[in-house]
Amino acid sequence: MLKDRRLCPCWPIVAVLVLLLTGCAQATEPCPSPVSVDLSEAEAYALDDDLPFRFPLDDHTVYRPAKPFSCPFAASGRTKRGPFVRRENHAAEDTLKPAGTAVYAMADGEVSFSGPMGGYGWLVIVDHPQANLYSLYGHLSPSRWRAEPGLVAKGELIGYLGDPDENGGSARRPLRTHLHFGVRVGQRSDYPSIGSWRWQAGWIKPCPQDVGWLQPSLVITRQEIPLGGFPGPAGGFLVRWGIEVLFTGIYLSGGLFVLVYATRREKPLVPIAYSGMLAVAGWFFYRGGWRTSYLLFAMAIALVAAGLYRMIRGVTASRSQLTSGR
Repeated sequence: MLKDRRLCPCWPIVAVLVLLLTGCAQATEPCPSPVSVDLSEAEAYALDDDLPFRFPLDDHTVYRPAKPFSCPFAASGRTKRGPFVRRENHAAEDTLKPAGTAVYAMADGEVSFSGPMGGYGWLVIVDHPQANLYSLYGHLSPSRWRAEPGLVAKGELIGYLGDPDENGGSARRPLRTHLHFGVRVGQRSDYPSIGSWRWQAGWIKPCPQDVGWLQPSLVITRQEIPLGGFPGPAGGFLVRWGIEVLFTGIYLSGGLFVLVYATRREKPLVPIAYSGMLAVAGWFFYRGGWRTSYLLFAMAIALVAAGLYRMIRGVTASRSQLTSGR
């Protein structure tokens, strides 16, 4: 007798993992150093309405020293994520300023995100479709005024720097007040919410240039927008979105398995119970900005509908048997 050589149902997940490991492999060479720029005319960028970009702070004297940024773009350092310490690269430029300092949009655009974001405190992201860029402003104040999603003009107020206990720090572990300012090719929706390609990255394992981050001071001082906007980084769909797709696929595969199991075993409560877990996972994914969270919500609704249908069908069949038995 021939053995049943059915393909393992987990093979799609294994294939995605292999592609992720292959596509996300990063070189170990140091990242390219930031380009030296002349920041002496920074104030003029804000005053000239014909220029597309400006720096996000009003006090331009901060840009004039030889080392204007407390943490420059592409700087290498050790970061701690949970129990792990790893060497990562800075995907932005940090500027030390007092709490309450006003922060302005670097260019015309649309606020695509304004809300709390973990170690960022209050985070604001502005999409600039005319340049195919988005700008990120981290460590803002959640207690002071902050921008709402919608259109903004170059130089329009979007928030204030936060106090050490609210800008991503806490009363026990205050964070020195500073602006974390990043500029990236594309729009926020072009990137996932987790992994090295995540849209809210501050410190990442690969070189920032390899995943689309640009040196903000260089973009602003050049004051040039390429025809058609800044070109995007290399990297296919799975390289960017593979982790998010993988986790979502695991949950959806579990939902399909539960649906088939419940249908064969006549256990309508099982899909209803699993739908609750999917709804919780979908909510966490949604809060984290995952685009695939809606698939989990859809699967949860489908499982509830299937479970209720099986329950109603079972009750109807039982009543029919009782009626026919009289």
